[in-house]
Amino acid sequence: QVQLVESGGGLVQAGGSLRLSCVASGRTFSNYSMGWFRQAPGKEREFVAAISRSGDNTNYADSVKGRVTISRDNTKNTVTLQMNSLKHEDTAVYYCAAVLSSSAQRIYVLRYTYDYWGPGTQVTVSS
Repeated sequence: QVQLVESGGGLVQAGGSLRLSCVASGRTFSNYSMGWFRQAPGKEREFVAAISRSGDNTNYADSVKGRVTISRDNTKNTVTLQMNSLKHEDTAVYYCAAVLSSSAQRIYVLRYTYDYWGPGTQVTVSS
């Protein structure tokens, strides 16, 4: 089993930046494809970004493309989400997720494909 813990959330003004981190433990991190999702009040959890096991492939939701970068460090069991030019509509709880993948290049964008989730970190963007 994989344990995930997010950090880096907080309150920021519109136009600002935040860097979210997720540390994994319990299994070999490099065997897992990783993703970030978010859930705003009253809305369903939605895809934000994903990265393959190798880190070579990434994918972003249209709503964050160009403003967000996902990366990973397999030596530190960490996946990071750098968010710039934040907007009020980015306000949500952000979740890190992991899925065991046989492919080093595959990425996953569907919520139900992920097996493990962190508790989430709150991001609030004031307008």
